[in-house]
Amino acid sequence: MSDNTFAVSSRRHFLASQSMGIGSLALTWLLNQEGALAAPAKPSLERPVYDLTPKTPPAPPRARAMISLFMQGGPSHLDLFDPKPELTKRNGNSFTGDIKYDNAGQASAKLLGSPWKFRRHGQCGMELSELLPGLGEVADEITLVRSMQTGVNNHGQSINALNNGRIATGRPVLGSWLTYALGTEGQNLPAYCVLTDPGGLPVIGVDNWTGGWLPSLYQGTVIRPTEPRIPNLDPPPHLVGKVQRRYLDYLDRFNRDHLEARPGEQDLAARIASYELAARMQTAAKEALDISGESAATQTLYGLDDPESREFGTRCLIARRLVERGVRFVQVCTGNQNWDHHGGILKQLPAMCHKVDRPSAALVRDLQQRGLLDSTVVSWGGEMGRLPVVQNEKNVGRDHNTYGFSMWLAGGGFKAGHVHGSTDELGHKAVDDVVTHSDYHATLLSLFGLDHKTLVFKRPNGDGSLVDGQPAQVVQGLLA
Repeated sequence: MSDNTFAVSSRRHFLASQSMGIGSLALTWLLNQEGALAAPAKPSLERPVYDLTPKTPPAPPRARAMISLFMQGGPSHLDLFDPKPELTKRNGNSFTGDIKYDNAGQASAKLLGSPWKFRRHGQCGMELSELLPGLGEVADEITLVRSMQTGVNNHGQSINALNNGRIATGRPVLGSWLTYALGTEGQNLPAYCVLTDPGGLPVIGVDNWTGGWLPSLYQGTVIRPTEPRIPNLDPPPHLVGKVQRRYLDYLDRFNRDHLEARPGEQDLAARIASYELAARMQTAAKEALDISGESAATQTLYGLDDPESREFGTRCLIARRLVERGVRFVQVCTGNQNWDHHGGILKQLPAMCHKVDRPSAALVRDLQQRGLLDSTVVSWGGEMGRLPVVQNEKNVGRDHNTYGFSMWLAGGGFKAGHVHGSTDELGHKAVDDVVTHSDYHATLLSLFGLDHKTLVFKRPNGDGSLVDGQPAQVVQGLLA
């Protein structure tokens, strides 16, 4: 199987050089426009065929698509999702327990109660911060997990844990596993799309959507935050129409002769397929990314009437349009360290909430109104939370906390109007119904009809998986 294994250095070079261009887009396009079912099992002596045709999972699925709203940097659960009356009561007192700081130079042991008020929302009575009025309106549709835990205190390692199952880089991420296992229902768009923020790529850059050692067609495809969202999508004027078709047919003959002499070269096969599908992408991608036909009410719902939320709202709306057209996995990112409030939290946290709260809630409501929420998982969260003590007393902030933090999920089989787990009385560590990153992955896979124990990719040095031998369980308490 060495033909299916790629050197880390060459992959990193390729991703870095191609992630923003049509080359990366091509690698994730469908390799076969025909056929709705997986190819039948073949003799073990034959090379496996990797493609993105739709595949039937081992168990009946409840979800068919996922939209991940990735809040890179670490939103403060203590100020958004996890009210702590005892912390408020002891505000300014010294923390006496064990605590791990990321920035010891600015650390203090002075407890910091949330300066924002919490109140109950919906019929479920979910307590949420006043900074999240939009989320409060859809509280009855979400599951709020207050007991997330990765236990690795730096951004990169915790991002990796939540994305690829381990703290190491270079492994396939969740979106890649889902597209590897299930393919995609849409035949004219990438199976796995990443909508990046104008503020820059998240920490660890393109590794956030790498296919790792899976064949390259399972990596994420970047859709940029500004036009042209997909560069080089239009052919030059002198190649429009039949001229382009003749040119591509001519090039295709050379490429297939080249591939025939090099069986098993998945990168080459994916590149060839990209030419075959380029013409249809020119039409399908433009249509999917064009929100001008959306109603005024829909655009207002997503906050496009507000300069502060317009950009993120546009990407959330595009995410809905993509899954509506059969895309399997969409990730909507915030910018590099936008939620990493070591200082300035009193101004910066409200600003970030203003940017994302209304669009995030609108996505849940819009999917629900269109009958898509039952089959689409929406997740919202970062790689960590924040500590219950002051960092940087001259410019108040909070340091990293990966031992207990919050995220929310909606649709696709998750409970509605439900709070799961808890942290201790000061919000430092998860103590009840802890959900590790491996549990999170096992639970998500189960909703797509997949088993975290048997979803593997065979490699020369042993089978690889998303959970990769770590203790993991499907958290039944999260499921409807």
